[in-house]
Amino acid sequence: MSSCKEIVVTENAGILEISIRRPERKNALTHAMYTAINEAFEHAEATPSVRVVLITGTEDCFTSGNDMVDFLQSPPIGDDAPVMIFLGKLATFSKPLIAAVNGPAVGVGTTMLLHCDLVYLGESARLQMPFTSLGLCPEAGSSYLLPMLMGHQRAAELLMLGETIDARRACELGLANAVLADADYQAHARKQAARVVAQPAAAVRLTKQLMREPFMASLRGHMKTEGDAFGKRLVSPEAREAMQAFMEKRKPDFSKFD
Repeated sequence: MSSCKEIVVTENAGILEISIRRPERKNALTHAMYTAINEAFEHAEATPSVRVVLITGTEDCFTSGNDMVDFLQSPPIGDDAPVMIFLGKLATFSKPLIAAVNGPAVGVGTTMLLHCDLVYLGESARLQMPFTSLGLCPEAGSSYLLPMLMGHQRAAELLMLGETIDARRACELGLANAVLADADYQAHARKQAARVVAQPAAAVRLTKQLMREPFMASLRGHMKTEGDAFGKRLVSPEAREAMQAFMEKRKPDFSKFD
């Protein structure tokens, strides 16, 4: 079903599963991969038999975030960039969205979880949002949703310092529903997806809509603000230094920037 070999899409018994499979690069996401995920979301929205979408990675890695080489070659500036389209679809997706996560979940690998209805982590899951360390700013509405979820100070620790948190801490902070053994997290997520499929579909969709409606307008406006700022940060001197240092496997030097 997918137009990209690193994104495997399957559909069975009302569940559309999107699997990120690029293990040689720790499932780093490229523009082509985002496009394939977007196509899967569009298919799910348009297909009545799809009741739930489940997104996962390989058993030892969810995603290490955006592929730096791909993004340096073609910065995702503008609302028509595949990653920006993806974030918009996440925020407005009408059907239940479930994530099964283990290993690294970096950058968008963590922020996308804020838009999921159910999140299940393996014990080895490690979540991180190192935007400021890369000279960037938060995305996916995370600077709006995280303070709302856990308070300003806890959100600041994650977003300003780029702290890595383990699965237990992520669950304590409200980022996930449960932590499972590494061997069980995907099976548990699929079991929960099947439970959702068995519920009345229209009632489930309406429940999701009603839960999100009070803040949806504010969220979409803030995501636009974030996206514009993110595009500017991508071409900033700080971001260029951070990404060059990443490519050269050295520590970035931000001392010359105000």
